Formats: sequence, C-alpha cells, structure tokens
Amino acid sequence: MADGKKLMPTARLLVIAAVAGALAGAIAVYVSNTLSGNNAPAVAQQVPANAPVAMANSADNAACAAKADKAKALGAAATGEIAAMLPADPPQSVKSLAFTAPDGKPMTLADHSGKTLLVNLWATWCAPCRAEMPALNALQKDKGSDKFEVVAVNVDTGDNEKPKKFLSEINVDKLSLYRDNSLDLFNELKTRGLALGLPVTLLVDGEGCLLAHMNGPAEWASPDAMRLVDAAIGK
Repeated sequence: MADGKKLMPTARLLVIAAVAGALAGAIAVYVSNTLSGNNAPAVAQQVPANAPVAMANSADNAACAAKADKAKALGAAATGEIAAMLPADPPQSVKSLAFTAPDGKPMTLADHSGKTLLVNLWATWCAPCRAEMPALNALQKDKGSDKFEVVAVNVDTGDNEKPKKFLSEINVDKLSLYRDNSLDLFNELKTRGLALGLPVTLLVDGEGCLLAHMNGPAEWASPDAMRLVDAAIGK
C-alpha cells in the first residue's frame, strides 16, 4: 500500500505530462499552419518575390565568372602607371549598379550594354580625384567611341552645381556628368569589397562583367592606360 501510494502521484504526473505534451503539439501545429497560411503545402511551394532577380543575378555572375582568363590577361596588361589595376577574382556582374544620367534620369550600367567601360567614382572634395580628372578626360577624348566610354560618376551630396562648376573650371569637356548624390553606389562597391575610398575605378566589359578594379588615382592619359583599353576592347 505504501508503495502504491508513492506510485500514484507519479502515474498522475505522467498522464498530465502526456496530455500537456499533446496540447502543446496541437498548439504548435496550429501556430505553424496559421503563419504559413491555410494551405501549408502550397505555401511551402511558394517562390520568394525576389527570386527571379536573385536567379538572374546568379546567372549573370556565373556567366561573368567564366571570363576569369580574360580578367587575368587584363591584370597582366596593367603595368606601369596603372599597375595597381587588379584582375577581378572572380569576375562578377556589375550591370545593376545604379546612378543618374546627365539628364537626371535613373540608369544602370546595363544601359551601356555593348560598350567596354572605365567606371570611375569621384568627388570634388577628394584631392586625388580632382587631380586625375584631366587624365580621364584625355582618355575619353582619345579612346571614346561606340566601343568604349569613361563613365565618371560624381558622388558629391547635394545638387549638380558644385561638380559641374569644377569640371568647367578645369576644362573637362569630354566626360559626361553622371551622378550619385546618395552614396549608394559607393556603399554597394564597399559591400562587395571593391571600394576602400575614393577614387575607385572599375573596368567593365560590354556584358556588364567586372574584369579589373583599382583603388586610388592613376595616370589615365598614359600609354599604359591606352594599351589596357585596347586590350579590353580587343584591339
């Protein structure tokens, strides 16, 4: 009897625990199904809203990664005045990088499809940037065509007045005034590990693939730079 009395509370506890466990399981199932909608299997099959974009980016990056040999060749061609230009490892798609066109309309690098681009981020408050603008202007003058363009993107905050005035004062007349006063473009490159500061320069092919990049200024009007551009566009 004594043993029986000792066992009874334990038995009751086991029953209570079992019932509580069943209820907890039922509640858990209800909450899970409620958060997933009325038709859980259908929700499990749903594709995230941004999946098409993610899939496109993945496909673009895969296509660009296949250009590793070209990136290495361009890296090897970057000598002398532009020796700091590094091959992309691996090449990646940058065609979604966004900024504003000279007419103020939003655009991306994809809008330059078919052209090899030297994309340069600069600001009027950046002394090395200011110093290399005439050389970038000369590069555009000598090599600009339907196959190549220097896309110099100013990242000053505020309106266009200050960068426009600066370019006019130093007689830069071949570079279009592309802009990003939000710094989103710079921050995107920073997130990708491509930008440490300003200026930063990207060499991008006609399919929007990054093939080489550089942090810091360079002598873009030099024969070394001209040869690199020729190599990039296949001359």
